[in-house]
Amino acid sequence: MDRREFLKTIGIGIGGVACGDILTPSIVKAQNAFEVNEFFGVLVDTTRCIGCMRCEMACAEAHNLPLPDISNDSVFEKKRNTTETRWTVVNRYETEKGKIFVKQQCMHCNQPACVAACLVKAMKKRKEAHVTWDTNCIGCRLCMVSCPFDMPKFEYNSPFPKIQKCNLCWDRFQEGKLPACVEACPVEALKFGARRDILDEANSRIFQNPHNYVHRVYGGHEVGGTSYIYLSAVPFEQIGFRGDLGTTPYPEFTTGFLYAVPFVFVLWPLILLGMNRATRREED
Repeated sequence: MDRREFLKTIGIGIGGVACGDILTPSIVKAQNAFEVNEFFGVLVDTTRCIGCMRCEMACAEAHNLPLPDISNDSVFEKKRNTTETRWTVVNRYETEKGKIFVKQQCMHCNQPACVAACLVKAMKKRKEAHVTWDTNCIGCRLCMVSCPFDMPKFEYNSPFPKIQKCNLCWDRFQEGKLPACVEACPVEALKFGARRDILDEANSRIFQNPHNYVHRVYGGHEVGGTSYIYLSAVPFEQIGFRGDLGTTPYPEFTTGFLYAVPFVFVLWPLILLGMNRATRREED
């Protein structure tokens, strides 16, 4: 779904309101604007990115985060990671085909390890693909260690710390809006739409321009598939992506550990307490 298609869809939604749907809650209107029974996502075409960092600015403005200085090119001198106040970053890589800029953020896995690891279900996988975070978090940070992309970040310096990361503009989605980064991109390096549609678009670009891309869509199958998918002119390892993740969803690796957690944190202390009291009786 490109910007024109998106605006057309929104126009149809507005027409529906004018015809008498004015009492419909906003979330329902948004659900009319997007087909909700499938995953959505973003195609990142790194061959188009010019490193303007307007996506970083738009993200900060949309989520009331500190604004970046996008006129400062020195930020490209070393690789940056996302932080609790910078949910998306653009890095520059020197490759065999010159400089390539790459936007990074939460990948919104189809089967996210962070959601599977969360003991209190604060991390949620929405049916539209967004991986979101809620306020009942207990700060165990299992989501951080379980993420293969190292994306959840903890507010260590806050008196009331929370996990922070990209939520694929969940609030804007419910209002029928594009993700802020996609809307701000001046060169259409980012394309939002149904995941199967952007996968088709990615494969179509490779087919039509086979010399411009490596013949792989990163995120198509890695860790079971992600909602952010990427195209590149060079092997993905040259632009900072892990090549060792495989195609198995990470929750399948952690199932055994998670089943053991209630035993370790609840049952094991009770067993130790019982042993302690039994020992005391024998001594008395």
